[in-house]
Amino acid sequence: MRAVVQRVSRGQVRVDDRVVSEIGSGLCVLLGVARDDESADAERLAGKVARLRIFENEEGKFDRSIQDVEGAVLVVSQFTLIADSTRQKGTRPDFSGAARSEVAEPLYEAFCGALRAAGLQVETGVFGARMMVEIANDGPVTIILEV
Repeated sequence: MRAVVQRVSRGQVRVDDRVVSEIGSGLCVLLGVARDDESADAERLAGKVARLRIFENEEGKFDRSIQDVEGAVLVVSQFTLIADSTRQKGTRPDFSGAARSEVAEPLYEAFCGALRAAGLQVETGVFGARMMVEIANDGPVTIILEV
């Protein structure tokens, strides 16, 4: 399981030109679920995201988590994060390591549930839909987490 975590001042997801979710200050998490991932991985990764200290304290140092600043989290499923481009002869990535949707969707939901259980406000994209994700990356700050 892999997450691209971005600190944002705002984020929004549109499907078919309709806003389906949006947040103000917080995190945007692009989440990729791999074929061998399990529910324990979703919980462990959600814990890492909830505790990740990428918000500044009064001295401007990264010392606060999303829990500390009481921000929101926008979680968007993105199977392309599991792409393998190291073994290809051409330029087309190999997506065979990504979990099938019937496995990935429950793990995506488990990840979001674990964030909610940590007391966070969580908004989501639409699993499997073609989405337009708009964010304002604050910093910019982008961290890649894996379990």
